[in-house]
Amino acid sequence: MTQTAATPVTLPPLPLAGGCQCGAVRYRITAPPVTCYVCHCDDCRRQSGSAFGMSLQVPHESVEIAGPLVDLSWTGGSGRASTRRFCERCGTRVTHQIDGSAIVVIKPGTLDDPDWLRPAGHIFSDQRAAWLPRPDDGTLDYPQGPDMPELHRRWSEMLAAGAAE
Repeated sequence: MTQTAATPVTLPPLPLAGGCQCGAVRYRITAPPVTCYVCHCDDCRRQSGSAFGMSLQVPHESVEIAGPLVDLSWTGGSGRASTRRFCERCGTRVTHQIDGSAIVVIKPGTLDDPDWLRPAGHIFSDQRAAWLPRPDDGTLDYPQGPDMPELHRRWSEMLAAGAAE
C-alpha cells in the first residue's frame, strides 16, 4: 500500500453533539474520536441504504446518550456479537458496539456537524459499488478487513496535520 500525506482534519471544539432524525435521541461526545472510516461490506451498505456505511470510533466512556433507544443484538460477518442502538421513534441507527469493547461506533451522519470529517480509510473495498472508484487521496484502502491500529495511527496523523494548519 502506497502511503501519501495525511489529509488534515480539524477537530471541532468538544463536546461533539448529534442525534437521531426526529430529535428524540441526543448525544454528546466528550473526547476526541479514535478513527473514522468508510465500510463497503454488504452489511454496512444495507444498514445505510447507500453505497457504503461510515463509522466514527469513540471511547465508550466519552459518549453520553439521552432519549428512547432500542437495542438490537447482532452477530456480524466477523462472528463477533454487537449491540446496535436505534431511536425507538424514528428508527435512526445511532451507535453500535462490539460486545466487551471499550469503543463505541457513532454513525457520523447523526452528528450535528459532520462536515469536518474525512475518513482515514476504506475497508472491505473489494465489495464497493462498481461505480465507486477506489480512493486516491491518501486514505488507507483495505480490500478486506482493516488493520485497525494502522487506521488509528492514520487518524492521529490527520488530526495532527489539522492542528498544525
